Amino acid sequence: MLSRTADNLYWLARYMERAENIARIVMVGHRMTSLARSLGNSGNEWHSTLLAAGCEPAFFAKHAEASAPLVIDYLVRDPDNPSSIFTCLETARRNARAVRTALTVDMWDALNETWYQARGGGRFAATADLPALVDWVKERSLLFAGAYANTMLRNDAYYFTRLGTFIERADNTARILDVKYHVLMPRHEGIGGALDYYHWQAILRSVSALRSYHWVYQDRLKPWLVAELLLLRPEMPRSLLSCYEQIIRHLELLAEAYGGKRGECHRIAGELHAKLRFGRIQDIFQSGLHEFLTEFIDRSVTLGDEISSLYLL
Repeated sequence: MLSRTADNLYWLARYMERAENIARIVMVGHRMTSLARSLGNSGNEWHSTLLAAGCEPAFFAKHAEASAPLVIDYLVRDPDNPSSIFTCLETARRNARAVRTALTVDMWDALNETWYQARGGGRFAATADLPALVDWVKERSLLFAGAYANTMLRNDAYYFTRLGTFIERADNTARILDVKYHVLMPRHEGIGGALDYYHWQAILRSVSALRSYHWVYQDRLKPWLVAELLLLRPEMPRSLLSCYEQIIRHLELLAEAYGGKRGECHRIAGELHAKLRFGRIQDIFQSGLHEFLTEFIDRSVTLGDEISSLYLL
C-alpha cells in the first residue's frame, strides 16, 4: 500500500473518532456546568473542557474568556479550530475522497451522508440544540465504525484504520482523566461531597461507562475505582488497557503484512501496554495519577510520531 493511502486511512479514522470524542467532552462540560451551578460551585467547567479537548492555547489566542457560548462555538463549529467537530468531519471526508477506492461502499456512504447532513440543514447553526447535535455526532461516528468493522477486508487498509481509531481513543480517555484528576483524588479520608460525586458520574458518562461501572463493581462511585475502570480494566472498551491491546495487535499484524518490519513504535506500544497490563491502581495513585497520565499522553504522542515515521511518510 502507498504510504499516502495508509496515511489517509489512518487519519480518516482518527478524525472520525475525534469528532465523537469532542462531542462527548462538550456534552460533559454542559452537564457539569449545570450541576455545578445548582450546587453553588463557582468553578469554570468550560475551561476544564478546553483542557480536556487539548484546545486551551489556541482558544485563548482568539478569545479572552472561556464562556459557555464561546467554548461551545469553538469546539463545535469554528473552522479555525482543526479539532472542532465540524472541521473533523470535513477533514475526514476529504481524506476519504483521497482514498475512495480503498473504502467500501458502506464506509463511503456513511462518511458522505454525514458530511452532507453536517453542511446543510442548520445542524451546526449557533442556535442548534446541543444535546441533539451531540447525539447525532455519536450516531454518525458509530455508523462509520460499524461500516468499516463489518465490511472491510482484513488487510493492511483495515489495520491502519483500526490503529487510527484506538490511538485517538486512548488519547481522549487519558486527557479526560488528566484534566479531572483533582476530582478523582479524594479530598478527605472518605468520599468527597456531592459535587465530586457528580463529577465522577460525568466522567463515566463521557465515555459511556456509567452502567459498566455499576456492572463491574456493584458499588457506589469511588475515585480509585473510576480510575481503575478507565485505565486498567481490559473489558472496558475505552480503557487505556483495552485500547493498547488493540494497538499492539494491529501493529503486529502490520509488521507481519510488511515482512516482519518493526520499529520504535512497536517498542513504545509494548512498553505502554506492559505498564497498563501489570499496573496496579494503588501504585498509580501513590506515585501520582496526574504524573502517570501526563507521561502517558506524552508517550502516546511520541508513539503516533513513530508510527508516521515507519509507515506513513
